[in-house]
Amino acid sequence: MRRTKLHRVAVAALVLLGSWAMAGATPAGAATPAAAPSASPGLLQAMQRDLGLSPQQAEARLAAERTATAVEPKARAAAGSAFGGSWFDSESGRLTVAVTSDASDSTLRAVRTAGAEVRTVQHSARQLDTAKARLDSTTAPQGVSGWRVDPKANTLVVDVVGAARSDNDVQRFLSKARAAGPVTVRTVSAAPQTFAAGTVGGDPYYTGNVRCSIGFSVYGGFVTAGHCAQVGAGVSGWDGSYIGNFQGSSFPDNDYAWVSVGSGWWTVPVVLGWGTVPDQLVRGSAVAPVGASICRSGSTTHWHCGTVLARNETVNYSQGAVHELTKTSVCAEPGDSGGSFISGDQAQGVTSGGWGNCSSGGETWFQPVNEILNRYGLTLHTA
Repeated sequence: MRRTKLHRVAVAALVLLGSWAMAGATPAGAATPAAAPSASPGLLQAMQRDLGLSPQQAEARLAAERTATAVEPKARAAAGSAFGGSWFDSESGRLTVAVTSDASDSTLRAVRTAGAEVRTVQHSARQLDTAKARLDSTTAPQGVSGWRVDPKANTLVVDVVGAARSDNDVQRFLSKARAAGPVTVRTVSAAPQTFAAGTVGGDPYYTGNVRCSIGFSVYGGFVTAGHCAQVGAGVSGWDGSYIGNFQGSSFPDNDYAWVSVGSGWWTVPVVLGWGTVPDQLVRGSAVAPVGASICRSGSTTHWHCGTVLARNETVNYSQGAVHELTKTSVCAEPGDSGGSFISGDQAQGVTSGGWGNCSSGGETWFQPVNEILNRYGLTLHTA
């Protein structure tokens, strides 16, 4: 089936949704309903393909991740200043919270009572975040692809491209990193890059000679990646008709933008499956923990799934560093930039960049959607 036909099918589906979706809209960040709807067969198939799960295992994992997402803020508050980070453990199906060794017995009990497992660590999340902030204030050489706090390892992880490991500038940066706090150096095979692409007919939107993907609908438009265009740039849809303009855009430092919607276009609370999986309803933007499953929709490679590897990572693109990105094991390719990252029915962020492809694998980062909403005062369109 040709791509154009797939888009027409998807848009037809949105017309049917549009008549009732507005009535059920709720503010951004609304809690997941207690009786969460079953995941669509297409989403379960994508998780089965990319995570090696059966449909039953995928259903069980999504349910466990919903619970972990709800537990995390309570457990964090219970840990207080002893909080060392958190992650979802796919084997136990529970949230694990790191707590510093000086925490009192009452603090440990409070974290367990909140519903989390406890692991004792040396460094608090505040200490590790402070070390990362010191690195964020420096300029990294191209051989350094990024850095982040790894709560499970209780250290700051710096990724270095293998071919540049012995470079003098890279070694100087690593010296600064070690002076800032506990550091683990990880060798990666390639540097990250953004996933914009040249114009291809029938894709979600394009501006100039760049093609990108729609992220999530907000009231008045949609959010996407900042590297796709600057403020004022005109946007056309899959059929070549005018949609609107970039009203806000930031890249590098950040990688987010929002586009106004008009001229007969409208917004609906769905993530497109592009004929590969059924369209997914968006019901909120609760943040999935590290270790949770996550899926991505993009105009080039459609649906792919993986897991959340890290949050608040600084990624060093050739155009400059971008901060506070979330790292995933999901693959992506040029043209997927700006597309949707979703966990269950909760919006997570818009595709920024990565390395690799969907044939041999790779890693991809996204800009968290809640940061975009807060930056521009937008409200996520939810079902």
